[in-house]
Amino acid sequence: MAANSSTVSKPSNNTGGKQSGPSAEQVGLYNEAFCNFVQSNVVAAFQRMRSEQRSMASKAAELEMEINEHSLVIETLKDVDPTRKCFRLVGGVLVERTVKEVLPALGSNKEQISKIVESLNTQMQIKGRELTEYREKYNIRLVGEGEEGQGKSAASSNAGEGGRSKGGAGVLVS
Repeated sequence: MAANSSTVSKPSNNTGGKQSGPSAEQVGLYNEAFCNFVQSNVVAAFQRMRSEQRSMASKAAELEMEINEHSLVIETLKDVDPTRKCFRLVGGVLVERTVKEVLPALGSNKEQISKIVESLNTQMQIKGRELTEYREKYNIRLVGEGEEGQGKSAASSNAGEGGRSKGGAGVLVS
């Protein structure tokens, strides 16, 4: 009987009420929450990068329109008497000048705006490459993009990984 009491006490010490670590279910929930957190940060960063690229494109288009307006005004003023009065809007204030004073300033402004547009176009190309690299790194797919080709790419990725699927590894962005 004394041997039975000693064998009973050993198992109670090994399983002792509380477990030493989280259960498999808890680990799964933690992993899922962490993956959701990471995915939401990845998507937010991707959306921010797309927004930056769109704002650059919008600004470039706006500046292109200003270049066209400057060109139109320069063409109009070329045939006008250089001593003729003209008015120019400077910082919200209409100032009186002569055509010969305004033409060089308009040309200079047009050149500066052109340089800014070139710079914006370069920045947009860089941002586009960053977006492409980011999409490839995190396997981001846009809604409606490549729907016909998805079956082929899924089959090739399964074959490339020994038949395993990347199921939740991709992020779908609308």
